[in-house]
Amino acid sequence: MIQRTQYRRKAVAKEEASKANRKWRPAPDELVRTFEQALQQLPEATRRKMFGYPCAFAGGHMFTGIHQESMFLRLSDEDRAAFLELDGASRFEPSPGRVMHEYVVVPEAMLGSEEQLDLWFQKAFAYAKSLPPKPPKKRRSKRAR
Repeated sequence: MIQRTQYRRKAVAKEEASKANRKWRPAPDELVRTFEQALQQLPEATRRKMFGYPCAFAGGHMFTGIHQESMFLRLSDEDRAAFLELDGASRFEPSPGRVMHEYVVVPEAMLGSEEQLDLWFQKAFAYAKSLPPKPPKKRRSKRAR
């Protein structure tokens, strides 16, 4: 009986998360193009989608991505403090009350400045590379699920 209740709770939580994700808006094409252009300077970055949005990783750590109409970066404590002083910069909060503490939202004005965006992409990439590499995830067999 307890296992069934736990299973049901997990199923309900998964369904609620799925509903929340459906409320997310697709990223504007122009933002995706800007993101892809900025990533061209970092050919060693690994690209993949998270929740349907393009993101980039270094050593298994996400360092930048898009969420709805926003581009975000993962920065060191020092760089993050400097970044948050920029006009229009803010902490990344993909859902209300769920701040991702090392991540910041790129101000809209910076999206039009290739030079500034490249500088901060480099800093985010360098920070992610400085973190201990994440081990590859072990795939579970279908039988174990």
